[in-house]
Amino acid sequence: MQTPSIITQPFILSPKEGKAIWHMGVLMHFKAVGEDTGGAFWLAEATAAMGAGPPMHVHAHEDELWYVLDGEVSFYVGDDVATVGPGSVVYGPRNVAHTFKVESPTARFLGMATPAGFENFFLESGHPAETLTIPPRPTEPPNVEALAAHLARYGTQIVGPPR
Repeated sequence: MQTPSIITQPFILSPKEGKAIWHMGVLMHFKAVGEDTGGAFWLAEATAAMGAGPPMHVHAHEDELWYVLDGEVSFYVGDDVATVGPGSVVYGPRNVAHTFKVESPTARFLGMATPAGFENFFLESGHPAETLTIPPRPTEPPNVEALAAHLARYGTQIVGPPR
């Protein structure tokens, strides 16, 4: 986890700029990472197909925020469950279990976390995107034990299956 510091260099990215990866069936196009923001936050545009979503998990170090751009996504945050569409915002504070599931044929949303640092989990465990499109569906389920061990290095614990 990075410690936030003063941002010294502004930046501007075009729509196709930024680090793009395929991670567990999701295109994640990072628009800002900790090294860009002095450790303050990271921001990614995510595009995914119906059914995509991570296991239920809890972050010890960061708060997350999602803004839905297109499609419908169900969010499970603590005891709250909501299926939301474009223009909706969902906040997941640290130490609260959460997950999401894409309900429409595809969905596009912004995800961010503060402070930065957790983006490195995605960058380490994903693959460089071959194109700025939804990746092919995984042919095998993820190795949950390996995923849990990698997440633990970032203070994140899997506490249930995807929804």
